[in-house]
Amino acid sequence: MDFDSFVAPVLVVVVALVVSWFGFRRIRVLSIKSYAKWRRICERIVLSLVLLVVVAAGASTAFNTLAIHYYRAVYPARGRLYAVDGYKMHLYCTGEGSPTIVLDAGLGNDSLIWTNVQPTLSKTTRVCSYDRAGFGWSDPQSGPHDADRIADQLHTLLNQAVITGPIILMGHSIAGLYIRDYASRYPQNLSGLIFVDGSTPLQDDRLPATDPGNPRLELLEAKWLYVLGIPRITGGCKISGFESSAGKMLSEDQCRPSLFTALGREFESIRQSGNETIHTGPFGDIPILIFSQDTQPTSSTAPPSKEDEIWNQMQEELKRLSTRSRRIIAKGSSHYIQIDRPDLLNSEVASFIRQIRGEALPAPDYGSTKTE
Repeated sequence: MDFDSFVAPVLVVVVALVVSWFGFRRIRVLSIKSYAKWRRICERIVLSLVLLVVVAAGASTAFNTLAIHYYRAVYPARGRLYAVDGYKMHLYCTGEGSPTIVLDAGLGNDSLIWTNVQPTLSKTTRVCSYDRAGFGWSDPQSGPHDADRIADQLHTLLNQAVITGPIILMGHSIAGLYIRDYASRYPQNLSGLIFVDGSTPLQDDRLPATDPGNPRLELLEAKWLYVLGIPRITGGCKISGFESSAGKMLSEDQCRPSLFTALGREFESIRQSGNETIHTGPFGDIPILIFSQDTQPTSSTAPPSKEDEIWNQMQEELKRLSTRSRRIIAKGSSHYIQIDRPDLLNSEVASFIRQIRGEALPAPDYGSTKTE
């Protein structure tokens, strides 16, 4: 049983009921006690405030939990669930053709983040998006969620779905590490790699030091806020940039407290994932397409920050992974290029596929970086 989705909310509601019962009972008892008037008044005020908070917390938690299960019933998994290491994992495939593009989301996201990309690319070839453990419709799993384990699970998932032909891995953000790991461990039938503002191994060692606080404590606090349903009540679960049904599904998925458990396990494994991928590549002449965010929008007159300069350099270094690589900076885009510039991804990836198939001439500008 999922602790975050079932046990934790039940505990909150039970505690709220117990505290409420004792609180109301105490208020009734005060009327027959021979306390001073000022004490009875003060105690009633304090108890009333406590009861108000407790009842609100219980009601909010119950409402949030019911809403999550309701929307899960209304919006079931779009794809199929396959058994991987004894757990269910979700894979959603659309379109026909070869090679198959496998979409891997960034940290904290799931297959829905590709909603503005997958339908269009499916007109060119088969496209499969999937949910890593604990995200989307895939079961949560215990233990470390490092690059080696994630790559192994994806390989098993694809085999279970009988996707053994040529594939192209397309990863956003932290998934840049995971597709590198996969390419190193399972190079057979791999036709290409696509990085969407992808992370690089041990990148935090190169970025300017910041005060991260206590990430584990912050994730725990965030999870309990979501258990209590506070973000739902305050409108913090809404995500823009998608058509209504997909946006609603993604918003509801972001409201699940279990999201933060899965996110925390991957976050805690980032250094291990970096160590596992730091020596991956180069990958010979495998075609690689690199999309990067625009760290210096034309509307800004401020010079790029040190962090932006380093990020740009790390994106540039991704070209070293192959003799047939090229980089495109998505003009006006943030880190979420698939939301800000789906038009660019859809057109360039479709051309990338046709080049791999031999239906179009090879790119004449390997090793280049351009802004589009």
